[in-house]
Amino acid sequence: MAKKLIISLFIVFFGITIIGISLAALAVIVTYPKLPPLNALTDYKPKIPLRIFSEDKVLIGEFGEERRAFVPINQVPPMMINALLAAEDERFYQHGGIDYLGVLRAIVGNVISGHSQSGASTITMQVAKNFYLSNEKTYTRKFNEALLAFKIEHNLSKDQILELYINQIYLGQRAYGFSSAAQTYFGKNLKDLSIAEFAMLAGLPKAPSAYNPIVNPKRATLRQMYVLRRMAELNFIDAAQYKAAQTEQLVFSRNSQQFPVHAEYVAEMVRQMMFKKYQEATYTQGFQVFTTINSQAQNEAYSALRSGILDYDNRHGYRGPEGFIDAALLANQVDEQLDEALSNIKEADDLRPAIVLSSNNKEVRAYLQGGEQITIQGDGLRFARSALSDKNTPANRIRPGAIIRVNATEKGWAIKQLPEVEGAIVAMDPQNGAIRALVGGFDFNHNNFNHVTQAWRQPGSSFKPFVYSASLERGVTPATMINDAPLVIEVGGQRWEPKNYDGRFRGMTSVRKALTLSTNLVSVRILQAIGTDYAQQHLTRFGFDPKQHPAYLTMALGAGSVTPLQLAEGYSVFANTGYRVRSFFIDRIEDARGKVLAQTQPEVAGKNAPRTLDTRNAFIMNSMMGDVIKMGTATKAKVLGRSDLAGKTGTTNDAYDAWFAGYQANLVTITWIGFDQPKSLGARETGGGAALPIWVNFMGKALKDIPESPWVMPDGVTSRTTETERGPITEYFYQEFQSTNPQLGLSGGSETEAAPIDEIKEQLF
Repeated sequence: MAKKLIISLFIVFFGITIIGISLAALAVIVTYPKLPPLNALTDYKPKIPLRIFSEDKVLIGEFGEERRAFVPINQVPPMMINALLAAEDERFYQHGGIDYLGVLRAIVGNVISGHSQSGASTITMQVAKNFYLSNEKTYTRKFNEALLAFKIEHNLSKDQILELYINQIYLGQRAYGFSSAAQTYFGKNLKDLSIAEFAMLAGLPKAPSAYNPIVNPKRATLRQMYVLRRMAELNFIDAAQYKAAQTEQLVFSRNSQQFPVHAEYVAEMVRQMMFKKYQEATYTQGFQVFTTINSQAQNEAYSALRSGILDYDNRHGYRGPEGFIDAALLANQVDEQLDEALSNIKEADDLRPAIVLSSNNKEVRAYLQGGEQITIQGDGLRFARSALSDKNTPANRIRPGAIIRVNATEKGWAIKQLPEVEGAIVAMDPQNGAIRALVGGFDFNHNNFNHVTQAWRQPGSSFKPFVYSASLERGVTPATMINDAPLVIEVGGQRWEPKNYDGRFRGMTSVRKALTLSTNLVSVRILQAIGTDYAQQHLTRFGFDPKQHPAYLTMALGAGSVTPLQLAEGYSVFANTGYRVRSFFIDRIEDARGKVLAQTQPEVAGKNAPRTLDTRNAFIMNSMMGDVIKMGTATKAKVLGRSDLAGKTGTTNDAYDAWFAGYQANLVTITWIGFDQPKSLGARETGGGAALPIWVNFMGKALKDIPESPWVMPDGVTSRTTETERGPITEYFYQEFQSTNPQLGLSGGSETEAAPIDEIKEQLF
């Protein structure tokens, strides 16, 4: 009886098995032809973001929904592959793409328990899922995944499959592929990672969110340790390597968008230009844009501008905390809650936000995101000491719960603040127009308005050289004497009475000295003599739009509007001895494979750039602006110890804007400081005091290894010794204009061509 029962059960089981196999075979026969074609794999076109590089091939920006960097399998470090195999699929190179026992176990688990189970998902199956299937863990999806993996294995080589996996898999933080993840998490190229870092990345595919080392460092480390142990068990690493990797302290990028060069404003300029040209394809087709920016010069410009703005801010005192957190959060002092409060505050490079835990006149304790607690003492309190007094209102006092900014100095932590004032710096090669450095503001994260290209501001006295240049064409010479005396202009029954910055009158003054000292009254008289219409037309030689510079006498004091980039182009005409070159910031655009799609053909001085200014004019203006640095309003630049520098300070009415425009034969640099909502920088703030130090800081480094390039006196210029109050000097003249006092009414007080009184900007320096 029992024997018959066993035989009957065996027959039933065998029949069920045969039926199951038949059904499975039928399912395969029916499903396999319906599987999607493998075009997406054989003609793999990943969504590669726009990448932007400096001229020396340093990555300065990246734009795209997916951070991705394709790397061929033969360029993937072997240790990265070993880490992946250990973590995900140790028999990858032996199996046919399917772990049959693992799949069966997952199917049975789904049927019996009603809960999804992952099962032995091989690398090939993960490729199938990533390219073609949803993440839904069901019997049907798992079955299709297995069939698709089988199809992939029979159409692609193992290396091709692994290459797709390494470049396609999502690894958190918007990073797709291990090359991109290496940059995102560690700020390194894939080839430069350590074994410990390879293991950390290899642990991510299983659960990118759960094992994200930035969000969940503890869980990520546990996963990393598992991968390292498996690598040791599989003899991918030896005992010494295993031990060293276990104890290595990993350093993660605090800012996942961080690049080695601060060129955020340049990167955004490129992004806008590319989107205008390529629309949405900009972010997916892997375009590579190589700019004209020099990475070293760019970092030096960023540092110089930031330092100059902070120096200005320090001169004007501490304003108080940025805000305060809920007192309940402070009472509990739970790291996660404090981190959440700080996560809403934007970083500003080395000016880190912190929450004050306790404070008194001698010490401030503060909390930094990530759980670090710091103590600020001594010199670190000096800048904000006034805000530690109990006499301050609660809103202005540094007290528990206050949000402050701190930065690490050589002497320890110090309290700082985010400046309200803004600034800009742009450096341009005057020989071909290539922009070598551009920083459009103090911090792009806080203000992405690009002050280099978008800020239309009054140039003040930095505009005077263009008026003086016009006067040279009308017979004025550097030795021409003009009366620096009171001047009153009647306009419609009202009076305009321009004054010099220092309120002094110097009497008969040479044009050279007037420019050197930036005397307003001489500048107005020069413009009266040559005519505002003539001067306005002369401005076009430098690329300025006449509409931005109305033909009024206030033009002599820089009452029009310019951007720093326009001013750089204008001064380049002087620097390159008279050629109009247009600025550009993109050298070339390449596709994902490196094919050049477009390349800038610059206008080069002395070759294909148009000459718009007499070389004699440029030479004489360079000579006079050289004196601005040697003995005028820009003598702080003498610290550079060069004789081939020239430039002009500029400060507008009530010190709303501070400028310095200076140059050498191969580099023109413009610096500017001001408030976005125009207001006075302060009674004692000038172009020479606020903007010039930034220029000196930058140019001192940018020109460090550049030999001096003095301007050579051209044909058609004569020189002779003239007597001045400083003694005899060599002066320069056009051959046809050697009279020092042309008959142009230079000491007169013509009331013609004056602006209506409500349009006059007085006392511009």
